[in-house]
Amino acid sequence: MSRAVAALLAVSMAAGCSATRGAAARTLPDDRDAEILYVALGDSTVEGVGASRHENNYVSLLHARLHAIYRNARLQNLGVGGATSADVLARQLEPAIASRPDLVTLSVGPNDITERVPLAAYTRNMDAILARLAASTPAVIVVSLLPDLAVTPRFRGQEAEELVGRRSVEFNDALARMAKRHGAQIVDLYVPSRREVPARPELIARDGYHPSDLGYARWAELMWEAVRSKIRS
Repeated sequence: MSRAVAALLAVSMAAGCSATRGAAARTLPDDRDAEILYVALGDSTVEGVGASRHENNYVSLLHARLHAIYRNARLQNLGVGGATSADVLARQLEPAIASRPDLVTLSVGPNDITERVPLAAYTRNMDAILARLAASTPAVIVVSLLPDLAVTPRFRGQEAEELVGRRSVEFNDALARMAKRHGAQIVDLYVPSRREVPARPELIARDGYHPSDLGYARWAELMWEAVRSKIRS
């Protein structure tokens, strides 16, 4: 394990513990007839690029699990392919807040990396997004760390490991710190991607980059743990 990865793991674990404490008051209701609105923010992985059908992206799979518990659960998916953190801040955040969500998931950052957005700018954007969500909604906020882009076929190789791989760690470090600051639940997609994608290429779609149906199912499984922990029994 590299020093960068080890450092990220330490930050993520510490942030996760603190975020859990900070978000303790934010829960989903025990009334199974409650009208629950789930709003998803982010990029092409939120839109579901790579899935064979809309129903197979991780957002739809999470909604299906939520609907199995809350029969009146609804979904508003605001994710757009190609979105950066600046796009979420400028175009998705205010509609999300206006809809008064009970649950928000946020997945964004790979496009910031590939478009060479400075780390400082990404950090400011994520800080602003999470601050607004925390201050303006009572929603349970779930943030996914970025998977390791360098293990995908599109970026695999020495140059990718040095550039894309390194920036994945840096961006995740910033993201974990912002989630800790604003009491969001953190879901680690980074470590599973490093371990599982090289051994299971079927987790990646034919474009060599986005998750496949199986990949999205795995993301939904990981993210559901964070959501389920906030459901009152």
